[in-house]
Amino acid sequence: MLESPVFQVGTPPLQRAEGEGRVTIKARDGLSVLDTLYQYGCGKIRIPKAYGNWLEAVLINTSGGLTGGDRMAWSATAAANTHLAITTQACERIYRSTGGAARVATTLSVETGARLDWLPQETIVFDGSELERTIDVDMARDAIFLGLEVVILGREAHGEDAVSAMISDRWRVRRDGELIHAEAARLDAHDMPARANSALLHGARAYGTLCYIAKNAERRVEHLKALIADHPTAGVSRIGEKIVLRATGRSGYHLRKIIMPAIAALSGAGAVPKLWSL
Repeated sequence: MLESPVFQVGTPPLQRAEGEGRVTIKARDGLSVLDTLYQYGCGKIRIPKAYGNWLEAVLINTSGGLTGGDRMAWSATAAANTHLAITTQACERIYRSTGGAARVATTLSVETGARLDWLPQETIVFDGSELERTIDVDMARDAIFLGLEVVILGREAHGEDAVSAMISDRWRVRRDGELIHAEAARLDAHDMPARANSALLHGARAYGTLCYIAKNAERRVEHLKALIADHPTAGVSRIGEKIVLRATGRSGYHLRKIIMPAIAALSGAGAVPKLWSL
C-alpha cells in the first residue's frame, strides 16, 4: 500500500519589485534626441514632448513604492553636446520593511560639452522603512551636472515623522576620472537625539542637497545666496567649480519653497520640471 506523500507548508516568499531603466541621448541637427531606451520590470521611462533644445526623461516606478528587498536601477547618458533633464512622475515612497533594505542605484554619464540635470521629486520614507541609495556620476571636464535629492520623513498631514526609518545615501561624482564630490549620509532608526541636534536636522521633517558642477559656478553662487537669504535653514558653499546647497524644512512644502527657486536659477531650462508643478 502506497503511503500518502507528506507536504510541508511553509511561508511563501514575498513578491519583490525589480526595475531597471536606461536612457541615452545624442545630438542631431542642434537638438538633443533619444538614442537608446531600455525598460525592465517596474522601471519605466517616458519622454514627453520638449519645447527647447533639451530632452526630458520621466522615471516611473509602476510598483507604487519600494520596501525591503526591492531593487531599482536607473542609468542615463548625455552624449557630447546634448542636454538631458531627468525627473520622476511623482514622489518615490519607501514603505515599512519586513526585512532588509530597498536599494536604488543611479548611474549617470555626461560627455564632453553635455549637460545633465538629475531632478527627481522627493523621496518619502515611512516608519519602519529602510533605504540604501547610491548615485554615481562620471562627467567630462567641460560638462555640466546639476543633481538633487530630497527626503521627507513621513506624511505631515498624518502626523508622521518616520522615527524608525533607516536611510543610507552615497554620492560619488567624478570629473575626467577625478573624484570631485563625495558624501555619505546615514539616518539611523530611533536616533531622535541626533535628529534634534542643531548641527543635523534640528527637528526638521524634510532635507535636501543640490549639487551644481560647472565652469561658471563662481558666477552663480552669489545669486543663490541671495535666493536663500531669508531661509535660515539653508546654506550655500562653493569649492572651485562646485556649488552645494543644503536645506532643511519643517515640511516638504516648506522645503520646496527653498529648493525650487534654486533649481530654476541653475537648470538649463530656467525652470523646475513641469511635473513638479502638476
